[in-house]
Amino acid sequence: MRHVLFDADGVLQDIPGGWYAAMEPYLGERTREFMHRTWKDELPMLAGQGDYMPLLAATLAEYGVETPVDVVYQDVWHRIDRIDESFAIVEQLRRHGYGVHLGTNQEKYRGGHMRTTLGYDAIFDVSCYSCDLGAAKPNPAFFTEAARRIAADPSTILFIDDNPDNVESARSVGFPAELWDFTQGHDTLITLLANHGIEVTPAYQR
Repeated sequence: MRHVLFDADGVLQDIPGGWYAAMEPYLGERTREFMHRTWKDELPMLAGQGDYMPLLAATLAEYGVETPVDVVYQDVWHRIDRIDESFAIVEQLRRHGYGVHLGTNQEKYRGGHMRTTLGYDAIFDVSCYSCDLGAAKPNPAFFTEAARRIAADPSTILFIDDNPDNVESARSVGFPAELWDFTQGHDTLITLLANHGIEVTPAYQR
């Protein structure tokens, strides 16, 4: 195992309070209805097809939200907390000589925020954003293209994700893959890595 490919949301980063809580000030009791509608609308954009912002603006207007779309987007979609313990493991893997990569479903605006404002381009060796790859997880094409960009055989790339469908898809094209999210604790992640021969020291032992 020479590489680790990490998912973002739920693994490396968190939306404080969750998506619904972030959107509730704008939509109240219609929040869940709206979010499920806009997530469905967003699906083609995750694969790089179309522009999400005008579509989101139209849906907000339909739901009677008068706040400009860029303000809502920044308040909700940019509400991201990096999980320090996860990034400490990323850094330790890099020091140990592993390739460390990002594999995430994002449309171009949120992906751009992660690349620049959150500084992910400087942290990961290869960044695989679905909107750039032209396929979104769990489409196996996402993983095939990720392996091509990493320039490694899938069998040498361990994939970590919090969605079981994504994990199974990765395995179907030859990736070793593990299901994990940050609520399980980072000791569990360290154990999963060790099961694949990747040794990481827990923070409290450093």
